Amino acid sequence: MLRRLSPVQPDSFEFTPANLEWARAQMTKYPEGRQQSAIIPVLWRAQEQEGWLSRPAIEYCADLLGMAHIRALEVATFYFMFQLQPVGSVANIQICGTTSCMICGAEELVELCKRKIAATPHTVSADGKFSWEEVECLGACANAPMAQIGKDYYEDLTPAKLEKLIDAMSDGKVPLPGPQNGRFASEPASGLTSLRDLQGEADDLNASASLARQHGETLKRIDGTEAPILTKWLPKDRPDQAVDQKTGQNETTKDEPRPAKGKPVDATGVTNQEARADTAGRPAATAKDADGHNAAAGQTGDVGRRPEGLDAPRGGSADDLKMIKGVGPKLEELLHSLGFFHFDQIAAWGKEELAWVDANLEGFKGRASRDEWVLQAKTLAAGGETEFSRRADADGRYDEE
Repeated sequence: MLRRLSPVQPDSFEFTPANLEWARAQMTKYPEGRQQSAIIPVLWRAQEQEGWLSRPAIEYCADLLGMAHIRALEVATFYFMFQLQPVGSVANIQICGTTSCMICGAEELVELCKRKIAATPHTVSADGKFSWEEVECLGACANAPMAQIGKDYYEDLTPAKLEKLIDAMSDGKVPLPGPQNGRFASEPASGLTSLRDLQGEADDLNASASLARQHGETLKRIDGTEAPILTKWLPKDRPDQAVDQKTGQNETTKDEPRPAKGKPVDATGVTNQEARADTAGRPAATAKDADGHNAAAGQTGDVGRRPEGLDAPRGGSADDLKMIKGVGPKLEELLHSLGFFHFDQIAAWGKEELAWVDANLEGFKGRASRDEWVLQAKTLAAGGETEFSRRADADGRYDEE
């Protein structure tokens, strides 16, 4: 399919400060002189900010990475993940039109999009909320026909189901992605014919849909006003060099001598490795840190600074930490074991404390930053509500691990 740039282009483009910092952090993942390898994530971030890739945005990204404009244009025009025309403010709907989906009714979905959104692809609807296009195989053939909307797959569609999804999104809702006909994943529509002994052990959602429910908002773009700043790859002394995450050393200086560090220990003299979780994967109750709190399983000791914790919830009653997006029952139990029971405790974490928590969430490392726990906790501690807490409270369900 021929992919061309939009005839209508903005005058200029530049990253927001937050997105620029994010982009520079991606560049440090590659050896010196190979920053052009970051072209795909940098272009993607530009699209997240603007909604689509304009020519100024593509050329801006090329300049940022020190590469010829034509090389960035080659990447942007090759991949369907990059939108070369303005898209709807809510979502661009990509209908899979390849063999399996075509046989199962993709053409009817296209007709629905023509009627409900716009008569031609890559055209924004009259209300500005939606656009649509037909794309090549998205790899969910067993759940045909399907579409990618935002960052998720909506499968086993019919025109009526797709119309209902569009109406819900237009009203500001984020429908749960995955199969839309009651299937768990891609098993036969008539039910399992093999592996029946596993049927009762499955979660209510497959892994992809469960992750989408956990994030809660899979349509919203990262426009740079609330972007998480990922700078853990940047060493403080040489920000122009890539960093090995395991050793913390610059990739180009791994052979240089570094000061020896002893194994971090807690107040009982037990090393962090020895104080790892019990068989349930949670910190052993007997391992205490210097403040007398349970030590985190796998605690690194040299990452960030441990936030101040409590021995027990104030007044004998803890806040419902599951109202924070990204915290399910397992993580709430882990946070309690670390001495964190209240929203205001989490709201008080600075960068150093947040880095320590991210490093010590055994099995969930980095989630506190990715899901912006501190921002959510500040709102909840002040008695407010987040979009997720309102939905979780109304639905009576929380994130799944």
